[in-house]
Amino acid sequence: MTTSSARKQDVLNDASVADYLQTYPDFFERNSALLAKLRLPHVREGGSTISLVERQVEVLRERNQSLDRKLKELVEVARANDGLADRIHRLSQRLIRAKTLLETINAVETSLREDFDAMHSVLVLFLEEARPLETDAGRFLRIASVVDDDIKMFDSLMTSGKPRCGQVRDAQRDYLFGKDSVEIGSVALTPLGVKGALGLLAIGASDAERFHPAMSTEFLSRIGELVTYALMR
Repeated sequence: MTTSSARKQDVLNDASVADYLQTYPDFFERNSALLAKLRLPHVREGGSTISLVERQVEVLRERNQSLDRKLKELVEVARANDGLADRIHRLSQRLIRAKTLLETINAVETSLREDFDAMHSVLVLFLEEARPLETDAGRFLRIASVVDDDIKMFDSLMTSGKPRCGQVRDAQRDYLFGKDSVEIGSVALTPLGVKGALGLLAIGASDAERFHPAMSTEFLSRIGELVTYALMR
């Protein structure tokens, strides 16, 4: 092999061929005879081969199927987000109509249950003025103090000031949901106020994957802000 041939082989590799074809996409139009001769190995019954054009069609078909799947996923996410936005709108309407602290607390509970289908939810407040309402609000309302040992279990949540989703410790679950705790597989926790100064909102689900750590918490943050403003009002 001559030095010139060796140099050409060094230069001519997969990348250089790909660059050339991208630079001159009409190459096969100008060399149609070569295109007709090209065959690609393809795993089929009988181990047959296919032409380059057939392979291009298959690649495009696979790419279209992948794009279709991505489009369907985006549509599903958009529909889910649209549904959540509608539920938050209904929560906002309920809170606007509430005139008293008790009506506000009841509006939150009703919205979570009817609009969000959250059958296990707890509102923990650090408001002494709400203590007389604890009986009227039922199991949904829990009045506590920031110095309570039970509340200290949520220190990291309060310090972060951000919603958190996933599974919680047994002691946290029992404190929030009591006898229903055995049914709770996952929980969404939302601090209320700056670093949870007002309390926290907990939503439980029997499905362990309903609230998972990787899920977006943007809508939970919005719910937390709405509830905080309504309670402070």
